[in-house]
Amino acid sequence: MNALHRRPRSFGRFVAEAQARGALVVQPRMGFSDPALMRAGLLATKGAADAVVGTLTIDSYTRVGDEPSAVRALHDQVPLNGFPITSYSPHTASWVLDGVRDASFPVQVRHGSARPQGIVAALALLGLDATEGGPVSYCLPYGRTPLLDSVRNWRESCEALAALRASGAEPHLETFGGCMLGQLCPPGLLVAISALEALFFHRAGLRSISLSYAQQTSPAQDREAVHALRRLAGELLPDTDWHIVLYTYMGLYPRTRRGALDLLERSAELAVETGAARLIVKTTAESHRIPTVAENAEALRVASRAAARHVAAPPPRADLADNPVYAEARALVDAVLDLDADLGRALLKAFARGLLDVPYCLHPDNAGRTRSAIDRDGRLVWSEIGAMPIGHVSRRGRRLTAMGLYDALSFVQRRHDTPQTQEVAA
Repeated sequence: MNALHRRPRSFGRFVAEAQARGALVVQPRMGFSDPALMRAGLLATKGAADAVVGTLTIDSYTRVGDEPSAVRALHDQVPLNGFPITSYSPHTASWVLDGVRDASFPVQVRHGSARPQGIVAALALLGLDATEGGPVSYCLPYGRTPLLDSVRNWRESCEALAALRASGAEPHLETFGGCMLGQLCPPGLLVAISALEALFFHRAGLRSISLSYAQQTSPAQDREAVHALRRLAGELLPDTDWHIVLYTYMGLYPRTRRGALDLLERSAELAVETGAARLIVKTTAESHRIPTVAENAEALRVASRAAARHVAAPPPRADLADNPVYAEARALVDAVLDLDADLGRALLKAFARGLLDVPYCLHPDNAGRTRSAIDRDGRLVWSEIGAMPIGHVSRRGRRLTAMGLYDALSFVQRRHDTPQTQEVAA
């Protein structure tokens, strides 16, 4: 039977059922251009832990719509950094998934595209209905696509995904807004963009949504951020099936095996402590090469075991969301929503006026007037806020020098690569 006709239980329901039984859903960021290796990778990760989501990560050519280059690479047997979902025949792509994706193992397509219409059409043809991204988060960090075009492209893609409901699916879309640039973006802005993208998805017809946040430099601040994101989701998405997805640190990763595993375990503990339902893991190879299938499977096992050891943590209290990160994020969200009844236009106006402004982001549609720093407590704070309406709630620090910027970028790596853990990852 073709994959198009098989619709396992929805992605959102799978995550909710795992969370209800006390299991953290773990997921790799894995993609290979060789169909046999991609299938083997999915099978290996499927059995790696109690609750796992499979991943088809798309290659860079397909992300930017350069299918001819992807086809040439396949013809010349040049490995790509992901699965070219629009370049293979539906038969080949279906073979990768056949007998792999089922009720116990949903598969999500991850890509990074500001022009995702072709990718969405291809995943729908395969019977898949879960992906991720967003009009801001898959535009500003990745190229020079105008934000206006990205908002239009993502509106069309959301509507196409929502239309899958007619076939019996419950399509799921995850924001990438909580991961902007991976590091040195204070959590208030990450939480605000993640919440705004989720609301954008909701207004375009999606009813199963996850909101992302990436682990940063301070465990205490990260706890505040995830609590704040949960509170905003509850306020903005009252009739939606939503959950929080946490990303293991996305900046410069520890170079030692012990340091890398320690950081991964800390992210799993953070997920349990804050009520996040899903964790996107990283491996011991992140600092120097693309991970193997075995390394991805190991990361899933390590994260799942760390979460299970921490499962006795009490459920998060509602009052924990009344914190500085929430105050900043709420001020930003309110400022954007006041600009226009149409959220797409509101986002465009917000960036044009600098009300949303991502530090160290060089995209032409980003004002570039904000800067951040790491304070003595390890927290990410603003050194310059530009025109963002958070002066009354933001914590401020000194502006970074060039050397200070390097130190900040390597802060987490150095903290986990202690003198006692100098065994470099194999």
